[in-house]
Formats: sequence, C-alpha cells, structure tokens
Amino acid sequence: MTNILIIGYVWPEPNSSAAGSRMMQLIEFFQQQNWQVCFASPAAESEHRFPFESMGVRKENIHINSDSFDTFIKSYKPDIVLFDRFIMEEQFGWRVEKTFPNALRLLETVDLHCLREARHQAIKKQHAFNQKDLFNDIAKREIASILRCDLSLLISNYEIKLLIDHFKIDSALLLHLPFMVNKLSAQNIKNWPTYQQRKHFISIGNFRHAPNWDAVLYLKQTIWPLIHKKLPQAELHIYGAYPPPKATQLHNPAQKFYVPGWAKSAKHVMQSARVCLAPLRFGAGLKGKLLDAMQFGTPSITTKIGAEGMHNELAWNGVITDNPEDYTNAAIELYNNKSKWEAAQENGIQLVNTLYNKVPHSKLLLEKIIALQNNLKEHRLNNFTGAMLRHHHLKSTQYMAQWIEAKNKLDNSNK
Repeated sequence: MTNILIIGYVWPEPNSSAAGSRMMQLIEFFQQQNWQVCFASPAAESEHRFPFESMGVRKENIHINSDSFDTFIKSYKPDIVLFDRFIMEEQFGWRVEKTFPNALRLLETVDLHCLREARHQAIKKQHAFNQKDLFNDIAKREIASILRCDLSLLISNYEIKLLIDHFKIDSALLLHLPFMVNKLSAQNIKNWPTYQQRKHFISIGNFRHAPNWDAVLYLKQTIWPLIHKKLPQAELHIYGAYPPPKATQLHNPAQKFYVPGWAKSAKHVMQSARVCLAPLRFGAGLKGKLLDAMQFGTPSITTKIGAEGMHNELAWNGVITDNPEDYTNAAIELYNNKSKWEAAQENGIQLVNTLYNKVPHSKLLLEKIIALQNNLKEHRLNNFTGAMLRHHHLKSTQYMAQWIEAKNKLDNSNK
C-alpha cells in the first residue's frame, strides 16, 4: 500500500477557508486511490478543524526543530510527502530528504504567497502593481521551495504562466490543479432557491486572510454606501471565520450592514442570498467563495484579481469590474434584473462543469504522480538547480534546526 504523508501548515477547516476545502479535496483523491493517508501538523488545533479521523485518516501532532519528527517518519515510512505551503517544506523538507530521499515530494502551494504579498504592498504604498514587485524576499524562499520539490500543485493557470515566464521554472515541475468538485446535475440545480426566494447581498471569507479583510473595509467605506443609497431595503451580510473585534464593530443595522461572523453552513447562507459581493483588491490563487457562489447558484460581482484564473475565456457568473461606480451599478442591476440574474447563474453552471470537474483533474494528477514515481531519478537529474538548493538547504537548515533543538533542551533542563 502507498503511504502518503501530508505536512500541514494548519489543520484543515473546509467551512472556514478555501484552503481547507482544497486540502479535503486532495485527501479525498488520495483515499480514492486506496492510499493510506496521514495528516501531520505543528499547528494548534482549532474548534473548526475537520475531524478527518472519521474518514480513516491518521492524525499526528508534530513539532518543529525536534528530532521527534525523525522518529515518527521512520515509523510511518512515506512513499509520498505533500508539503502544505512552502513554509512546511522549509521546516521539514530537509528531514524528509535525509530520512526518506526516495519519497516523492509534492508541494501544495495554495496560492503564490509572493504574488499576494507583492500586490498587498502595492495597495499599501498606493502604486500600481508592477511585475518587479514580485522579486521580494518571500519569492526567494517560495521559488527555492518549488525547485526543491519534485512537483508543485498550482491552483491557478495564471500562476503557472507567471512561474514559467518570470521565474523561468521548468514546466515539468508544475501541475495546474484547480479546485476539484462534482459536476452540477439537473437535480442540484432544481433544488436551488429561485430568484424570488432569495434576497439581500452576501460577502464571505476568513477574516484572518488579509485580502478578505481589505475587501470588507472596501465594502464598508466605498461600495456599500453607494448600493445602500439606491437599494435602501437591501441588506449586506458579511460572513467569515475568526472575526476580530475591529470587524464586529462594523456591524451597523441602521446601514443594513451586518457582520454575523462564522457561518456553520456556507451553502445555506450563500443560497439564501441573491448576489455575492467580492471586491478583492489584492490576492492570489483561486477564490473559494466565488466557486461556492457558482456551486450554489448565486451570481457574483468581483474584480479582475477576484476572477483571475477562474474562468479562462468563458463568461463570468455575473460581472467583473474594478471601478467602484461600475461595481455598484452592476450589483444593483444584477439584484433587480431577473433575466440577467438567471443568465449569470447559467454562466456559473457552465464554469463549474467545464473547468472544475474533478474527474479529469483527478485522472491527470494520478497519471503525473505515477509517471514521476516510475522516472524519479531522471526527473531529479533534469532539475540540477533543485538538487543544488536541496544540498545547501539540507546543510544550513539542518544545523540551524539542531542548534535550536539543543538550545530548547538546555533551556528545559535548567527550568
């Protein structure tokens, strides 16, 4: 049996974040191959984490800068190791390399952190995003991690192109793997609430994710006052996990601006709304909230960054615009115009069934993994830069980790 070890940055929370949903999609794929799955993480467990032990997934609490990980991995004997984000590859990659050098190393990027950070800094500094902004310190770490791994999973085809064109990454090291969901059947669609049965606007997203918090502020300060002026009876409901006090303080019934916080069921709240608002001004990857909107029959208004990599040349599930006045007008028209609303909903159905059908994506991922396992030595020989980076990373990170480990042991003995 194939043993796969997932080293997670956090414990998956599919009801809180798109990253959590994505991880559960990957776990489901691995289990469909009858592989033994172990999920390990150094993160603290949250109340919203998914209880995947009920699925037969082994759970392991691990520690950074501790040789206890070496003991654990020797007993588990992984054939494949999936690092959840480059930070986990930095922490544990050298230990995997040292103990099980022949294990296939996969990197789940979630999104390109360097791209998200570059766009965030451009917003903060109030200048137009420039490709030169990409070459930041995070990029140096993230690209090095991609090169050290045998294959990196990229959720956005925009990011694949960026890595190849701007960072000169060999395409053999990359795989475009978007969200993988079931096709929408006629029965799914028949069960959706109708236009008349829905009301109000919704925005949803984990408050710990900086692009989501920026979008909430943008809605509060710029977009919603314009919509509220023309649709005084409509309400905006802001959902999301981990709302800080600064978010709940925005709750204002007089302005029809509500911040209920975490939603137990994204499906329920999304299907109750008529229109989803996602005015994202920076970010990367694909936006789970916008795929949710499509899956639950809710048209959306978003920005170019919000829709980036999500629709190829297909018509959007609503309207894409960066201009606040155009955004407002589009939201009002989509809210009031039943025929346009239904046409947008139909676009969403086509997007889900054409671009996110899990069947072809699962087939491609399996084929890629098998091909790499059968040809791993040659694959690594063709990636000399990665071999060089692994050599230096193994030494420098190993000695730093061992120094921290020894220091921690000394500190504990002196207590």
